[in-house]
Amino acid sequence: MKTLSVGWILRLFIVNCAALLVFFGAFELRLYILKAQGNRFKYNGKWPSEQKSKAFFFENQNLDNILRTFGTGMPIWTAIEVAILYAYANGYVPWLTVAEHPVYLFCLAFVVPIIHETHFFLLHRSIHWGPLYKWVHSVHHNSVNPSPWSSLSMHPVEQFGYLGVAFWHLIIPSNPLLALYQLHYAGFGAIPGHVGFDKVELTEDRTVDSHAYIHYLHHKYFEVNYGDGLIPFDRWFGTFHDGSKEGEARMQARYEKKKARANAAAAK
Repeated sequence: MKTLSVGWILRLFIVNCAALLVFFGAFELRLYILKAQGNRFKYNGKWPSEQKSKAFFFENQNLDNILRTFGTGMPIWTAIEVAILYAYANGYVPWLTVAEHPVYLFCLAFVVPIIHETHFFLLHRSIHWGPLYKWVHSVHHNSVNPSPWSSLSMHPVEQFGYLGVAFWHLIIPSNPLLALYQLHYAGFGAIPGHVGFDKVELTEDRTVDSHAYIHYLHHKYFEVNYGDGLIPFDRWFGTFHDGSKEGEARMQARYEKKKARANAAAAK
C-alpha cells in the first residue's frame, strides 16, 4: 500500500501555486497592471482596483480574489490531485494503461471537454438555487466586474465542486494522466471567461479572441449562460444570452414569467 508523504504533498502544492501564479499572473500583469492595451476591448470600463466594496476582504476585489484562490482554492486543488493519485497508486480504481488501451484512452482524452462542460453546467445551475446561491455561489458573483484572479475566487464548497470534476475518472475506466488533465483543464481553463476583455492584443495589428463574452454576461445578468457554450445547454433550456436585443428580450420574458409564478404562488 502506497502511503502519503507530507513533504511530497507540500512540494506538489508549491508547484501548483507557482504554475497558477505564472499563468494567471501573466494575464493580470499585461492587462490590469501594465494596462498594455488600456480599455480597448474591455467589457467594463472600470478597473477592479478602483472599486471598493464591503463584499470583499479589505474591501478590495483583487486582494479578496487572490486570498480565496491561494487560501482555499489551491489547497483544494492539491487535495483532489493527491486523492486521485493515491487512489490509482493503491489500486482502488481501475488503471488503464496506454499500452493496453490506446484507442479508448485517445478517445477519452477528446471527451474531457465534454465531461467538463456537462459537470460545470449541472453544478452551476444547482448552485444558483436560492440557499446555495446565498451561502455559496454569491461569493463568486461578488466580482461583477471579473478579472483573471476572479477565475477561481469561490466559496470552498464551489471550488471543491468545480475542481472535483476530475473525480469522474475514478468512476469511469480511465488513467491518472487523464484524471489530472481533467483537473488542470478545469483549473487553468477557468481564466478565459474572467479575463474581462473581448480580445487580447498580441501586436498592434493582431488580436486573439478571449471567448469571454458569454460568461461575462453571466456575471452581469446572473441568470443566463450557465454553461461555457461547448454544448448548447443554455439554448436547450432557454437561458442563453448573446448580448443581442433578442437575447435581452428572451431574458426579460423569462423574468416576467418567473415573477408571475412567484406572485401566483404568494396569492394562494
